[in-house]
Amino acid sequence: MARTMNRLSAVAVRTAAPGKYADGGCLWLYKREDGGGQWFLRVTVHGRRREMGLGSLTDVSLKEARDAADKWRAVVRAGRDPIKEREKQRREASRNLHLLKDVATDAFETRKAELKGDGQAGRWFSPIELHVLPKLGRIPVADIDQIDIRDTLKPLWDTKADTARKAISRLHIIMKHAAALGLDVDLQAVDKARALLGKSRHRPQNIPAMDWRDVPEFYASLSDGSATHLALRLLILTGVRSRPLRLIREDQIEGYVWTIPAGLMKGRNGATSNFRVPLSPTALDVVAQARRLARDGFLFPNVRQGVLSDATMSRLMERRGMAERPHGFRSSLRTWLAEATDAPHDVAETVLGHAVGSKVQRAYQRTDFLEQRHLLMQRWADHVTGKMGQLLKLASG
Repeated sequence: MARTMNRLSAVAVRTAAPGKYADGGCLWLYKREDGGGQWFLRVTVHGRRREMGLGSLTDVSLKEARDAADKWRAVVRAGRDPIKEREKQRREASRNLHLLKDVATDAFETRKAELKGDGQAGRWFSPIELHVLPKLGRIPVADIDQIDIRDTLKPLWDTKADTARKAISRLHIIMKHAAALGLDVDLQAVDKARALLGKSRHRPQNIPAMDWRDVPEFYASLSDGSATHLALRLLILTGVRSRPLRLIREDQIEGYVWTIPAGLMKGRNGATSNFRVPLSPTALDVVAQARRLARDGFLFPNVRQGVLSDATMSRLMERRGMAERPHGFRSSLRTWLAEATDAPHDVAETVLGHAVGSKVQRAYQRTDFLEQRHLLMQRWADHVTGKMGQLLKLASG
């Protein structure tokens, strides 16, 4: 046995010419022309020959190579493939290197292409970053269970239900991403946590909205010609959401039509069609005033850089002691449409950019009611600017 094992010596290894040398027991040394070399184990598993690298001659000594060979020959005797066994052990050993914060970041980067504005506009990562990672971020994802998730989200469950819902939903995506990476995670942990958390006691509240009859007085108070006042005026006159309004560009307006890119419309992620907003003469006058403040093509730039923030408009109303917020003017407009006009339901909903009907219905009904909406927005502008009039009637056909 001694003659078939341990054939090489340290001197022989160091001085060997290029070629392959057997040490015995399936351990081989491959010596290269440049003087370097590689240890490998040649074994047969289930009738299939396998060659397993054991490291370079520079990093692994003869004794270390023999010890490694002993270890992996034992695995072969047990009927297992040593290469697959080593890969399994590496995955298990590396799980402690895959902290939740790292996996979460990788999951977010992977999904960016599916998200509107690469996930930045909708702040996809925020619920995880703000409410999960501070407590669980440095824990290996494979160690996270339903108790960890429940204890982390419990403070939000009854107070900020929507945020908690987003956090738990995105955590489920992250856990599935970890599983796809080959990590040993409990894919049911999130569902178990939901069961432990139970039903949320939180009752959502609508954003306070101004009665449409009070809008003219507020509109008149926005008179200093600043970006904030002009932005709020255009927000009221068009009924759009804050984000497309704040990001409005000069080149999006042609004639009396403002075309909002599909990617800026809530709920239209992945859509290929833009949304046209008809501008009344009053709205066009606001646009003309805003053009004097434009910077880098944006009508409502911030004082320092970027564009006007949503918080800036909200704080103006907050400083005045108002409970209402900018988004509430959409409700003011929708209520006015219902109470002061006979606009058909589909037209009124389209004014706010809402999708109407099923996908099949929308596939056949491709109108956006632009001309009818233009009439309505002119009438709304008359109301907002204090020009009272009679009930506006639209043809339902």
